[in-house]
Amino acid sequence: MSDEVTPFRIQIPETDLSDLRARLERTRWPEAETVDDWSQGVPLTYMQGLCRYWAEGCNWRATEARLNAMPHFRTEIDGLAIHYIHVRSPQTGALPFTVTHGWPGSIIEFLKVIGPLTDPTTYGGNAVDAFHLVCPSLPGYGFSDTPAEPGWGVERIARAWIPLMALLGYDRYGAQGGDRGTSISTSIGQQDAEHVAGIHLKPP
Repeated sequence: MSDEVTPFRIQIPETDLSDLRARLERTRWPEAETVDDWSQGVPLTYMQGLCRYWAEGCNWRATEARLNAMPHFRTEIDGLAIHYIHVRSPQTGALPFTVTHGWPGSIIEFLKVIGPLTDPTTYGGNAVDAFHLVCPSLPGYGFSDTPAEPGWGVERIARAWIPLMALLGYDRYGAQGGDRGTSISTSIGQQDAEHVAGIHLKPP
């Protein structure tokens, strides 16, 4: 593992966004299904509406700005560059917590909870409920590198998150996960019981 942490900023080229819109607009649609429910798969009108949203309604720059309001970093773990958001609480005594998304998913899921969890008093909560948050992007997701070989399963990802927490100076921490992140957080608890204060899973 590298001990080098590099600040990271999201900057998707406009050419990439234009290319995505153009490809969505060129979609060749199949004939409509013969039923009025989902028994034959995703209804054509639903898929067309979703495609139209991504081509015309999605404001990526606004999402990019919301993401960039958070502190992003990358570091190499087990030969792979891993991206993560790291927000320290202003509260002394806050419990460090790593939060893991699932398949499919991303760190965007955490944008609404980072503020209340790291700075609860600003949101009407109590200082004793504060956390330092580390939100990594799974390998192959978001801005983490994609593995060039098989083997990055639950246990190996958990094994990567453990030295990440140590690199950030956290001796005692918790792990939270949703979807497949539940399995990763469980594995963190199993592999690093000496340092894990507890795990929170949804669903368990």
